[in-house]
Amino acid sequence: MQKVLLGSSDVKVTPICLGTMTFGEQVDEASAHAILSHALQRGINFIDTAEMYSVPARAETFGATETIIGNWFAKNPSARAQTVLATKVAGPARGMPWIRHGSPDLTAGDIVQACNDSLKRLQTDVIDLYQIHWPVRHVPAFGMLYFDPAKDKPVSSIHEQLEALAGLVKAGKVRAIGLSNESPFGVHEFVRLAEQHGLPRVATVQNPFCLVNRTVENGLDETMHRLGVSLLAYSPLGFGLLTGKYDQSGIEGPDAPKNARIGKFESVRKQRWGRPESLAAARRYNALAREHGLTPTQMALAFCYTKWQVASTIIGVTSVAQLDENIDAFGTVLAPGVLEAIDKIRWDARDPAL
Repeated sequence: MQKVLLGSSDVKVTPICLGTMTFGEQVDEASAHAILSHALQRGINFIDTAEMYSVPARAETFGATETIIGNWFAKNPSARAQTVLATKVAGPARGMPWIRHGSPDLTAGDIVQACNDSLKRLQTDVIDLYQIHWPVRHVPAFGMLYFDPAKDKPVSSIHEQLEALAGLVKAGKVRAIGLSNESPFGVHEFVRLAEQHGLPRVATVQNPFCLVNRTVENGLDETMHRLGVSLLAYSPLGFGLLTGKYDQSGIEGPDAPKNARIGKFESVRKQRWGRPESLAAARRYNALAREHGLTPTQMALAFCYTKWQVASTIIGVTSVAQLDENIDAFGTVLAPGVLEAIDKIRWDARDPAL
């Protein structure tokens, strides 16, 4: 599996990244360690986590995923040198009072303290890619449709955040920086200010990208291409909608999978992935996959794996078997007719899980 450079950084990763937000909630520590070790054995060198994880976010599990990964590093000393480690500092609390006492801001001091806390939990001296999990300023994300200027509030500036991240890079605690759940404007401003003030340039943006949410292609992809910023695509399987496991039962039916995230956690069902329109579109894509001799998972992952916009696709799993299935889909090439049919469905359904 050929590695790719992230943006203009020197960080080189596999085009598949192991997402870990299930660790500490759906996946216990022993199982998480088995998944991490198996990913390394299969050639995956890229691990993504966040201080907020596991998901769904709760005060009791804040930082749990990083702690589990840190314990794995401690048990497997050689593993740290073989992996590219990414984590994220949470943006404004968004109804999570256990994050910086519910602060609506993310100051330079907050970023530095959060990084130090993550380093401690992860039991490492350096984070290879440190990302801002969501913007400090008001941005229509996580299912919001429109930007509303009336919701703007005084918060720390992008310049201030970049200065804090620059300090972490200078101190050797962070190799490269990135963004997540960002807009074209945000990416452009981070790059512009970095170039203007001689600060670190963002290497990546981690945004949702899958068959039921292709909003990256509505302008963000041009911004990233022209500015040399790499896309890390998350939720390529649409929180399980694109695996086909909800096609017959629905999300909340009596026969729905009981331990899957959407079915198990009400907070997830209320988000974009739980919309009836998202499931309806997913069923159409899943049927298309089967018509062409593919599993829904194969088609959905192949779509992300082969898109020019995507540098690395983040896969989240709850078992070694799921990990193998997702890795084995790499190398699948979708025929031109399949891609045309995918675009036709998108024309009808657009992006219901935006």
